Amino acid sequence: MAETTPDISVVVPVFDEEGAAPSLAREIAAAFAGRSFEIVFVDDASRDGTRAALKALSAEIPQLRVVAHRRNAGQSRALRTGVLAARAPVVVTLDGDGQNDPADAPALVEALLSGPSGLALVGGERVKRQDSAAKKWASKVGNGVRRRLLNDTANDTGCGLKAMRREAFLRLPYFDHIHRYLPALMLREGYEVAFRPVNHRHRRTGRSKYTNLGRLWASLSDLAGVMWLKSRARDPGGADEV
Repeated sequence: MAETTPDISVVVPVFDEEGAAPSLAREIAAAFAGRSFEIVFVDDASRDGTRAALKALSAEIPQLRVVAHRRNAGQSRALRTGVLAARAPVVVTLDGDGQNDPADAPALVEALLSGPSGLALVGGERVKRQDSAAKKWASKVGNGVRRRLLNDTANDTGCGLKAMRREAFLRLPYFDHIHRYLPALMLREGYEVAFRPVNHRHRRTGRSKYTNLGRLWASLSDLAGVMWLKSRARDPGGADEV
């Protein structure tokens, strides 16, 4: 019997999230119950029991797939691996630490599917951030600088919860940390983007893989690179077969 192509693929990159991943998988399955979906967890060469914990769920959640990197390659590469493995035309992404609420995901999908034909991404914007004061301040400053320089209309590109068209994502130029610049890159390709408020939760297990200083250091070169990409884009205004 041929395998049915799902309507929605939920992609979750994880690294050392043994404590969060199983409950997150169950929440995603509950959020999309009654719909045609698959869940693709990408284990970025975790050093703990993340992979084994997810594989043990396969009998409980038949929609669950686990793709594993042989070497640690970072969140952006894990995200791309998941999108490449995804079988649905619509992809939802979530962070693997459980701070994104899967219950918000179906509304982003509906906003994407009910929007104009050129809409390729609906991003979540976190309200009532459950982070430290230092992290919220750094995020506010970083988002302000990025928005001013890239004019990407986004208030919160750090939110991992997004719904997007798989085809559009695969047209974007890939580089490490691309996950922080998806709105700007979608606009560069001529797509439309939109945003919706979403819930944000405390991290219940594990710890953050990033520091404020680490983010700042990476963002300086990333911003320069995305600004260069934007400067080199040329819009043909569409294409017609004649």
